[in-house]
Amino acid sequence: MPAQKGRDLLIKLDQTGTGSFLTVAGLRTRTLAFNAATVDVTNTESVGQWRELLAGAGVRNARITGNGIFKNAASDALVRDTFFTGMIRNWQIIVPAMGTVQGPFQISSLDYAGQYNAEVSFDMTLESAGELTFVAA
Repeated sequence: MPAQKGRDLLIKLDQTGTGSFLTVAGLRTRTLAFNAATVDVTNTESVGQWRELLAGAGVRNARITGNGIFKNAASDALVRDTFFTGMIRNWQIIVPAMGTVQGPFQISSLDYAGQYNAEVSFDMTLESAGELTFVAA
């Protein structure tokens, strides 16, 4: 994948549950991480006592983190309401030149910070809450 602009990595939240996605505005940094737990099936007959893993058996998850400043009242309110109600909503993560990841996520952390001589900023973390789909660009 050739170099891409970081600002083109977008995080979008389904506003109504009908596929009407709204970009979470004001994000300055965004990260998408995929993880897969392993299931160790090493036993006394494992060749050379090398670890063996059971293919496809571990739990997979994704985590999205982002931080930024408030720019859009609609997306700010939607993120805040989603956190305080504990709702699991569909999100889209658009990775330039790679594709779109979509599925249910829950906001697991929402932090606000501010210095007396700077703007108020926020940090959020989303944890996957079900099956994710990927559509290549």
